[in-house]
Amino acid sequence: MIRSPKTLRSRQRLAAEVQLLRKIPEEAHQREKRYRVFAGLSSSRQAESSYCSSGSDPHTPKADLVGIDGPRDELVQQLTEEPEDLAKQLKVISIVGIHGSGKTVLAREVYESDVGRQFSLRAWISATGRGPREVLMEILRKFGRPVVDNFSVDQLTVDVREHLDKKRYFIVIDDMQTDQWSSIEAAFPQDNVVSSRVMVTTTIQSVANARSSSNGYVHRTKRLGDKDSEQLFVRKACPKKYLGYMQPESKEVLKKCDGQPLALVSMGQFLRKKGWPTGPNCEDVCRNLSHHLEQDETLERMRRVLLHSFSSLPGHGPKACLLYFGMFPCDHPIRRKRLMRRWLAEGFVETQPSSTENFNTLIDRNIIEPIGMCNNDQVKTCKTYGMMREFILLMSTSQDFITLFAGNKVEHKYVRRLSLHHNIATSGSCSSLDINLSLVRSLIVFGEAGKAILSFQKYQLLRVLDLEQCTDLEDEHLKDICNLLLLKYLSLGETVASIPKDIEKLKLLETLDLRRTKVKILPIEVLLLPCLLHLFGEFQLSDKVKITSEVQKFFLTEQSSLETLAGFVTDGCLGFPQIISHMKNLRKLKIWIERSEKNTNFTDLVNAIQKFIHDDKEESNDPRSLSLHFDACTENILSSLKAPSYLRSLKLKGKLLELPQFVISMRGLRELCLSSTKLTAGLLAALSVLKDLQHLKLIADELEDFIIEDKAFPGLLHLCFVLEGATLPTIEEGALPYLISLKLICKDLVGLAGMKINHLKCLKEVILDHRVTSETRETWEKAAKEHPNRPKLLLFNPVDESESVPGDSSLASTTAEREAMETFPTPDGALQEDNIQILVKQISSAAPEKLNNSEPISKDELNSSFNNMGFSEGKLGLTELSIVQNGKVSSYTH
Repeated sequence: MIRSPKTLRSRQRLAAEVQLLRKIPEEAHQREKRYRVFAGLSSSRQAESSYCSSGSDPHTPKADLVGIDGPRDELVQQLTEEPEDLAKQLKVISIVGIHGSGKTVLAREVYESDVGRQFSLRAWISATGRGPREVLMEILRKFGRPVVDNFSVDQLTVDVREHLDKKRYFIVIDDMQTDQWSSIEAAFPQDNVVSSRVMVTTTIQSVANARSSSNGYVHRTKRLGDKDSEQLFVRKACPKKYLGYMQPESKEVLKKCDGQPLALVSMGQFLRKKGWPTGPNCEDVCRNLSHHLEQDETLERMRRVLLHSFSSLPGHGPKACLLYFGMFPCDHPIRRKRLMRRWLAEGFVETQPSSTENFNTLIDRNIIEPIGMCNNDQVKTCKTYGMMREFILLMSTSQDFITLFAGNKVEHKYVRRLSLHHNIATSGSCSSLDINLSLVRSLIVFGEAGKAILSFQKYQLLRVLDLEQCTDLEDEHLKDICNLLLLKYLSLGETVASIPKDIEKLKLLETLDLRRTKVKILPIEVLLLPCLLHLFGEFQLSDKVKITSEVQKFFLTEQSSLETLAGFVTDGCLGFPQIISHMKNLRKLKIWIERSEKNTNFTDLVNAIQKFIHDDKEESNDPRSLSLHFDACTENILSSLKAPSYLRSLKLKGKLLELPQFVISMRGLRELCLSSTKLTAGLLAALSVLKDLQHLKLIADELEDFIIEDKAFPGLLHLCFVLEGATLPTIEEGALPYLISLKLICKDLVGLAGMKINHLKCLKEVILDHRVTSETRETWEKAAKEHPNRPKLLLFNPVDESESVPGDSSLASTTAEREAMETFPTPDGALQEDNIQILVKQISSAAPEKLNNSEPISKDELNSSFNNMGFSEGKLGLTELSIVQNGKVSSYTH
């Protein structure tokens, strides 16, 4: 009896431990179920033939080949064309694109063409799952040569080389997923006797680039256009007996397939099995596409391709970064830097270089695609393509990695990352959800959030808070936001007008983005945040702010971690100029200089800028960037800056009559952007001697006549003109020896405007304004075809308004200039004739009172307006029309 209480307590502890042990396998079982993506995918199916594992079938029937004629003819021409200085040498042709984009089918068409059959030796080799040794052995087998299993790569290389010597051969290596070329390159003679060809297909851009020698060629597969996509889909989905039947709307499924041939074929076969066009409509199927993608056998080949793309990523970091794309709505352009800062805040990566490496991995493997490029040719905005996005949503939601609320029931009570999309999550529906918000680490809102979601007292672990596009956030919510002590990333939208001083509580905050807000006065407490790295907006310090001893101590003891300050408005008075000189870690600085009647002395500002650009050769390679906006009364600030100076990037907007002396003598300048009403010949001549310059953008109303002379711009890679007038410089032979990209954003451009591009030996792309006439476009297409490199001709596509940020990078005064300042289309952004968007700035006769009041306009009123503008009915062929009036956009779809 004395021992029984003690025994009872021991037994109770033992029972509790037994219960805990029982819970461990149960939790492991549930976790395994969450992480098992496609239970029906057996190992035997994964080991199928090479072309199936890569998602491509080289033996696709001729009837299913859609939109292949142009790419095939282009590559067949590459089999025969040779630059004069490289005649009779081996050429390596690479075909790169996402899984299921038709790379293998395209290569097979070229291989079986009349030109392809003219080679004396031919071989088709599958590299899927094979190393260099297996590839070389397969080549020998295809040519009927004896193969010894224990031969090394070097011995096999010698055998292959001896067999191919002095012979004209054409070899296709399909689905090369690793850099094997460096190991097998020596097996292919680089002879001067015959003109041989090796063609490689791959999904990895770096692998394709490695193949591209001085005599190589890289072909990127493109999405099928709208007409070709619909043709292929209907061909696979609709039985012949129903071809005359009125087919239902297929727009949604075509959008999900996103011009990807494998997706179109798979979805067509799936809907055919379901009885389309008399069975389920496309909208219903797309609504449950994730379920079908996981369960249905007809889509097995598609899901195998997607799973392979995901599982082949190296390590857990890139996988987590990819799944995070599920936080954003479909077709939403995502800013690269914004995304990487959130990865850092979430802890997916530990350093900025790791974040960049993971992003580049996803781009390199064509898992995500760039849709806009910066001035320095880096990706600015990106997105996921149709089926990959469905896969990401399936993976991330099944693993409870993210939780989406878009009108559907939330299955998980405990939420880690919550994303609300486009006004569907109303305050009433959110309040009824049984969600525990205390564990949410990341929250992003598009549209209305509701009171329940904006009750920030409920959040305990929040690290990332993105409310840029939240429409019901108010200033009063910021008081509770300032109590989220673990917050590292904070982005606010246009409903916010002021920042409270309580923000000083956010000691761990690393990024504060105020570009979309109405905040004009910044509290000094923001600059005193010890971990703040990036500050964005357009603001100034209050006149009442006093630089106290505490503030002086903070900056004098170099406690500030700020790397990006973009940017502040100053008239030279006390405030920012006195502070930034003490920010030792500052790498990106953006300043708006305004005229002030109170102060005409800019000495402190000049000294601060001078200290920022000072060339300390011991720290010569840090990526310092400066952006200055100034008016006519403050241009003497530039003349006050002296050498020695160093910057990686410089952007100047104002009245520029000559190039400032400090720019001419600047060391290490790689990127330069100048915006002025007029750019003189003297200024342009001064630019031409900058040896380190790689990226140059010139924005002007008028450009003086100028000759780019021999040996001018010796290191320039990208040259862009954004002009009102159509005057372009004359390029002499020997100038711009390494230029690869030429951008001419001028709607009034007529023909070549006297510009000869044949002198540009390294040119790969020419980008024109989408508003140029068809005659001008045809003239440039002809010039591109006659160029030895056959550069791609693209049309400039303005940046998507949903992601453009006021003050983000605008050195230009108009919306068109702002769009042109930062973003250009990627090579996949070529114009499709059946998907034209027209921006109408003013319609004089189409019921202006309705436009002003945002009332709907009838079809008859629109037709009447176009007739008055000189367009007759049926001549435009529009599919979409956007009307902009008083800053509001109305869209009409035909």
